[in-house]
Amino acid sequence: MPDQKPIELYYWPTPNGWKVSIALEEMALPYVLKPVNIGAGEQFEPGFLAISPNGRMPAIIDPDGPDGEPISVFESGAILQYLARKSGRFHGSNAREQAAVEQWLFWQMGGLGPMAGQAHHFRSYAPKIEPDLSKLEYGKTRYTNEVNRLYGVLERGLSDGRDFIAGPYSIADMAIWPWILPEGQGQNLDDFPKLKAWVDRVWERPGVQAGRKLGKDLRSNLGADDKKAEEARKILFGQRAT
Repeated sequence: MPDQKPIELYYWPTPNGWKVSIALEEMALPYVLKPVNIGAGEQFEPGFLAISPNGRMPAIIDPDGPDGEPISVFESGAILQYLARKSGRFHGSNAREQAAVEQWLFWQMGGLGPMAGQAHHFRSYAPKIEPDLSKLEYGKTRYTNEVNRLYGVLERGLSDGRDFIAGPYSIADMAIWPWILPEGQGQNLDDFPKLKAWVDRVWERPGVQAGRKLGKDLRSNLGADDKKAEEARKILFGQRAT
């Protein structure tokens, strides 16, 4: 698509951001990076909220929308579906394949992502906010165990010898792969050999490597003990409606 205007990618290097950067690289769609520093509160600026009302990244603006007019899309799963339709790739070649892709995509959006995010929070960030570890133990155990269960779901999903989670490589793999971060989630991939092999198989793809590395110099250490990290945690974990 040599004459296509680049898609604007509003992004920060997190698992949800990586989903979309990987997809853009895999689909060879031109894009321009628009960093949104979530540790500095840039996701709450009016210009970004006009694109992403939930105040979360990633989001995109496609100057060449379906009707030739610009379109903005927020929510990483919706963005993946939009990009798959636009490129005609990685969404299944028939209704049966598309159903398989979409069930795993929504499984990630409703299960793995939120549960893994909570596991990261209680294992890595919450101790910096609440020093009484006894108050955090239930949350840490609850979400660590749930991520373990979800890893088991993936292990069973890959047990029939398939190379990728929904059959052919798809946006389902792009959605799930960035959230497999076993060390921060209290997991050991050696307990899930098929999942471990899938993680390695997906990582071999050049588009995945390029998308995963996008903006790596932007990423901050929210688990640090310095003032900057403390302020970022207040912004990220103290949000209310007003």
